[in-house]
Amino acid sequence: MSANDSYQTPLNTRYASKEMSTIFSARTRATTWRKLWIWLAEAEQELGLAISEEALAEMRANIEFTDEDFKVAAEEERKRRHDVMAHVHAFGQKAPKAAGIIHWGATSCYVTDNADLIFLRDGLDNLLPKLAGIVHSLSKFALQWKDEPTLGYTHYQPAQCITVGRRSAQWIQDLLMDLEDMQRVRSDLKFRGAQGTTGTQASFMEIFHGDTAKIDKLNKILCDKAGFPSCYTISTQTYSRKVDLRVVNVLSAFGATVQRITGDIRHLAAQKEMEEPFEKDQIGSSAMAYKRNPMRSERIASLGRHLANLNKNASDTYAQQWFERTLDDSAIRRITLPEAFLTADADMLALQNVVSGLVVYPAVIRSRLMAELPFMATENIIMKLVSKGGNRQEAHEEIRVLSHQASDVVKKEGKPNDLIARIKGSKYFAAIHGEIDDMLDPMNFIGRCPEQVEKYCGEGGEVQAALAPYKKYIDGSKKVELAV
Repeated sequence: MSANDSYQTPLNTRYASKEMSTIFSARTRATTWRKLWIWLAEAEQELGLAISEEALAEMRANIEFTDEDFKVAAEEERKRRHDVMAHVHAFGQKAPKAAGIIHWGATSCYVTDNADLIFLRDGLDNLLPKLAGIVHSLSKFALQWKDEPTLGYTHYQPAQCITVGRRSAQWIQDLLMDLEDMQRVRSDLKFRGAQGTTGTQASFMEIFHGDTAKIDKLNKILCDKAGFPSCYTISTQTYSRKVDLRVVNVLSAFGATVQRITGDIRHLAAQKEMEEPFEKDQIGSSAMAYKRNPMRSERIASLGRHLANLNKNASDTYAQQWFERTLDDSAIRRITLPEAFLTADADMLALQNVVSGLVVYPAVIRSRLMAELPFMATENIIMKLVSKGGNRQEAHEEIRVLSHQASDVVKKEGKPNDLIARIKGSKYFAAIHGEIDDMLDPMNFIGRCPEQVEKYCGEGGEVQAALAPYKKYIDGSKKVELAV
């Protein structure tokens, strides 16, 4: 296996963005290691160590990892059986005047772990505006359809009405939780810095002759160069793998959210009430030409299922670290961390495509609603009759009998719900026959749905406040810019 191959994630990156694929590419990793060695040498020179300008100039001139560098590193790794030292020697060949000072005082995790923290940080910075964009698109949809009554379901059985926009607001609220959690994890990320073999900084105590102020200054310089606020106060040979778990947990939670949302969309597609975008020449099935399969939502759900389970890898890896570090974390992290980000990225791109082009069929929605509405209207009918002097218990019994008769017609004969016709034909309800049609207006049954959507998604609402930091990304005036 070449050095190039050894850093490739096995996940098919077909659906991920070029930017996310680049963050976790072999070339970015190797180039970032060189940046870290340059930053270390620059900081050490600033603090008085004997590092020449010529050495730094050679390092800076060869910061980008080339195809030829991959071949050299691969040959060095075959000889040395150590990936970091292979890259140290490969860098030394390109910068011979710096060969003796590259990696001075550092342990392998100086480059591997600090690089991973940069990738976690940049990956989150790449995902956050995309997630905000999804919320923005869904918010517009929710406001557009806030007044459209539709069947609500509990136990997947028809329940009280809601609106199409109100249901999408439920999706938005879950996505906002993901956005908030992702922001929190991003803001809490720190750097490992230069901590030595077991985190005690003993090697740097030797280099700086016990001058602890210089060691603190060294890490301050490194944090400034890398764009982190500070280092973790306590490190072992690595930064705590609890950090990986915290990051992957929020990505896995997003994987659960997209399954939840696309599950609703897929059910609504089967009911012909709502569809994901379907292109003019798109084929739904190779055999059944009439089909319009929700393949985007199915792909999102499939990747979401994979993503939702990746935190198990991060949890087990953290739990199985012994004392100051064991190397059984390395191979699995090289798979799990890129996969989590690439999968989340692919899901976000696909979900944005779906929610930006959702198609609603109001006529079908109303037809399904009106088939169930007579049952939902019975309580209102009873109350109206009582207001005219009727007996509540008697009215309830009359409705109960008529409802079961109508239900039998629907279930056993496959005919439309005729409960309202039965009520209109009953002498018992003669006092309100003229008012029954008005009571069947679906708008009477949606409660505060339009108001709730407007309050949540509209101007001054929670959604707009949460999206404010991402306004320039959403309107396209600013692109995602990574710190390193």
